[in-house]
Amino acid sequence: MIRLFHISDVHFGLEDSEALGWVAACVARERPDAVAITGDLTMRARHREFAAAAAWIRGLGVPVTVEVGNHDLPYFNLAERFLDPYRRFRALQDAVDHGIALPGLSIIPLKTTARAQLRLNWSKGRVSERSLAACLAAIDALPPGTRALVACHHPLVETGTRGKALTRGGTQALAALAQRGVLGVLSGHVHDAFDILHPTEHGPVRMIGAGTLSQRLRATPAGFNELIVDQVGLTVRMRQAAEPKAKTALL
Repeated sequence: MIRLFHISDVHFGLEDSEALGWVAACVARERPDAVAITGDLTMRARHREFAAAAAWIRGLGVPVTVEVGNHDLPYFNLAERFLDPYRRFRALQDAVDHGIALPGLSIIPLKTTARAQLRLNWSKGRVSERSLAACLAAIDALPPGTRALVACHHPLVETGTRGKALTRGGTQALAALAQRGVLGVLSGHVHDAFDILHPTEHGPVRMIGAGTLSQRLRATPAGFNELIVDQVGLTVRMRQAAEPKAKTALL
């Protein structure tokens, strides 16, 4: 049995400190085999936000893989965004955009962010032919019998949440992943958890989204997903932080 914690959209710079403390305590107590973070570590890709994220991740004491989110690309330095958009990830170089190989299971990255797009909103998802080819090649190179989870930032298609991904190339990517029989596709971005089976021409693909650990809540409280992979398959438990106690106003 393999246990994973799947978190997303921490948004250091506007993080929820109580929620982060709760997750760290869960990791310390339950010792998952790995933690998968599906993007948006930071709010504005500032150096201090990356430094805070690196410190928190290192403090977990378990293997961590991190995907790049749209908030993790430079917002204010356009030259850096176009010429070296991932430079600020160097503090997390061993974790960022790398898969994790566990016994019989591998987490494979699929990049859905872009430096720029031919539309006004660059925050939305895009699966390029190059990114998809790299993901599929990594899956095809796995040892026989190894199952794959794909990790990306944007949901590849819409999932009925309040937030939208509007991912270009996502439908084709899901169809290709269905052909590979992946266990599921992990993502974030929309800040609300989901677990659905999406049909494709090659069969259904399970899409699993984590909520947020930031103050930018949408429809649900801060939380993360606990994933159990065993001989039966994949079980997902959506976990939420305890609701804050009501404050009494003194008159």
